[in-house]
Amino acid sequence: MVKVIIVTGTPGTGKTTVAKKLAKPLGCRYVDVNQVIAHHKLSEGYDRKRKCKIIDTKKLNLTLIKLIKASKEGLVIDSHLSHFLPNKYVDTCIVTRCKLKTLKRRLTRRGYDKDKIKENLESEIFEVCLIEAKENKHKIIELNTDKKIDYKKLIKKLK
Repeated sequence: MVKVIIVTGTPGTGKTTVAKKLAKPLGCRYVDVNQVIAHHKLSEGYDRKRKCKIIDTKKLNLTLIKLIKASKEGLVIDSHLSHFLPNKYVDTCIVTRCKLKTLKRRLTRRGYDKDKIKENLESEIFEVCLIEAKENKHKIIELNTDKKIDYKKLIKKLK
């Protein structure tokens, strides 16, 4: 089976930056789950209150598992939903974290409204992605994106 690394975390904690910086040196293909959702038409509508697409994680998992099984190269999968993948398909789960002050600044820069920022700050406070990744029994590496990341050391750990 190919090597599969998932990068999860609250929106704004640095998933995409980390995933993109890891993919090439690991000889893996970067997978943006938002593009997978769009390509396979997996969105089941829009939640106006929460200002996000509605995604059935079971359907998303089936699509990602097919992608994993069909791939001849390693994959780095980037999404705050990636930790819902069954652990038997994943080698390592990286959970990105950052300080609340940093997260608030990043989300404000992205143009998130007050309620969406509050929702994501609460998600980070309660460690939602980390706890769900643990519940799914993933092999987890927590990564604090407030600090300078030693990518050479991280890549060695992942190989």
